[in-house]
Amino acid sequence: MKYAVIKSGGKQYRVSEGDIIEVDKLGENNKKISFDNVLLSVADGLVKIGKPNVAGEKVEASLVENLKGDKIRVSKFKAKVRYRKVIGFRPSLSRVKIEKVGGLSTEKKSKPASKKG
Repeated sequence: MKYAVIKSGGKQYRVSEGDIIEVDKLGENNKKISFDNVLLSVADGLVKIGKPNVAGEKVEASLVENLKGDKIRVSKFKAKVRYRKVIGFRPSLSRVKIEKVGGLSTEKKSKPASKKG
């Protein structure tokens, strides 16, 4: 199983190939996106942990659509002064399909043959 943990918009997401996730708005529709902030990468039991990012690791995705999320209500309240305020907003989100979790090779490097003679 191949997956990675990426960081986008101050949040972390665990993704693998074929996943569809919703992140903060990134751009226009049908656009290719590359996530360079890969915090963790796992491929066939080989685990790479970044400090803070894994070097040479990228996650490629395509933007499926932009949408608005569910309404979030924020309340302000002060005791004993009859102050109450409720504000609501709908965040702009992007639905992204992960196409490739790549860059990490699982092959072991072989040593060059020593010269005799």
